[in-house]
Amino acid sequence: MGDLTDFQREQIVGVHLAGASVTKMATLLRCIQSSSFHVMTAYTNHGKTYSAKRISGPKPKLCETYHYIMKRIVSKNHRTNAAEMTAEFNIHHEEPVSTKTV
Repeated sequence: MGDLTDFQREQIVGVHLAGASVTKMATLLRCIQSSSFHVMTAYTNHGKTYSAKRISGPKPKLCETYHYIMKRIVSKNHRTNAAEMTAEFNIHHEEPVSTKTV
């Protein structure tokens, strides 16, 4: 499903809403049946043409707010090393993080 463009996904939804089967969709739009099925399912369940789940990769350990804190720490002193940055960061963070995470 990741190899389809947004336009192709929209076409699949349009053909689905017109009442075509998965096989007919795949034939008309020249895509794989499983891709058509996944786009239809995502649209039906979530109202979107892509899956609601994260595609790949680990979850981010730090949210955007903590990225702002890290930028602020570095802007104070551009020569801050990882250990100093971790110590300063843990003062502002509820849950301590390791130097590797920082």
